Amino acid sequence: MPGKIVIAASLAQKPLQGGHAWVLLQYLLGFRKLGWDVLFLDALEPGMCFDQKLNPCSLEQSLNLKAFLRVMTAFDLQDVFSLFFDNGKRCIGKSRRQVLNHVKGSEVFINIMGFFCDEEVLEQARKRVFLDIDPGFGQMWEALGLAHIFHGYDYHITIGENIGMPDCGIPSCGLEWITTPQPVVLDYWPPVFFEENTKMTSVASWRGAYGPVEFQGKSYGLRAHEFRKFASLPSATGQEFQIALSIHPDDKKDIHLLRSHGWQVVDPLKYAGDAWTYRTYIQESASEFMTAKNMYVDTKSGWFSDRSICYLSSGKPVLAQDTGLGSLFPTGEGLLLFETLDEAIDGVEELRSNYKRHAVAARSIAEQYFDSNKVLSRLLGKLGVS
Repeated sequence: MPGKIVIAASLAQKPLQGGHAWVLLQYLLGFRKLGWDVLFLDALEPGMCFDQKLNPCSLEQSLNLKAFLRVMTAFDLQDVFSLFFDNGKRCIGKSRRQVLNHVKGSEVFINIMGFFCDEEVLEQARKRVFLDIDPGFGQMWEALGLAHIFHGYDYHITIGENIGMPDCGIPSCGLEWITTPQPVVLDYWPPVFFEENTKMTSVASWRGAYGPVEFQGKSYGLRAHEFRKFASLPSATGQEFQIALSIHPDDKKDIHLLRSHGWQVVDPLKYAGDAWTYRTYIQESASEFMTAKNMYVDTKSGWFSDRSICYLSSGKPVLAQDTGLGSLFPTGEGLLLFETLDEAIDGVEELRSNYKRHAVAARSIAEQYFDSNKVLSRLLGKLGVS
């Protein structure tokens, strides 16, 4: 029988990001489905709490706590978490003592992006694992001496599946990276098939949390730098495109650029602000148009979006910007790749012409390559955990 496992990550800090919630849920629900006794650890500080109007407030009045507890309860995780507040002086959910006992008896402690940093807890872990879900930035910061987030771990996992390969521009930093695709718990993402490709959508942040990185004479940028190259796609194809886009009002030129070419730019808080609206938005779409951060593209990282995996699972074909994916997954049916605007236009036309075939292939790819049972079992094997 599987034993105990710990997953640590940031959920309470991001109560208005449904996609981020699902990234974490795939691991929590996936390991539980395999029979593991899962403990989820999160942390929140007083200055990070805000209310419905985004004003600072106490923990008890915060949207952070309300949204966090709603996710935990809705997915039957209400008894398997601990939210450390104010540097762990207070624990919501399991007590510090219960956490220490669980960690001490666990097979593995997976710390997503190294977010959880309570040393008393981390010291109890038998196998301390860093899980990198934003490949390129941390590695370049490490190589440049700007940050050291990988230290103190026994294993390092990344979803940048080409790291360590000769043509990948992300430095390995002298570490032996275990690569993995991201999982999807298929039970929560059933296929919803449409008769035709009526609306291509996506959910994205225009800039994200990090600025560009200068590394070895080259600048590695953000999604905005890539998306602009394909802004004319709706007007070039006549296809309906909609994006739930987090973009600052000051980016007026970019907003005008998108809308002038026919993009429907909608409010991500309304359409993807929690785990439920996010899932509905994807499942009511016909397909996805996916652009990646310039960091992922120019380094040929092998990164593939967790969001795109949810589209595939839902029977929605994905037209994805190539990040070095050709050798990792089957492409051409269900998952189509592009590098140039002309290739993207061809991809739109192909999906429009053979939509049903691509929709069925999309679900098949999810079942073969991203099913949490397969992905997480294989990952545990690489960690030496049976």
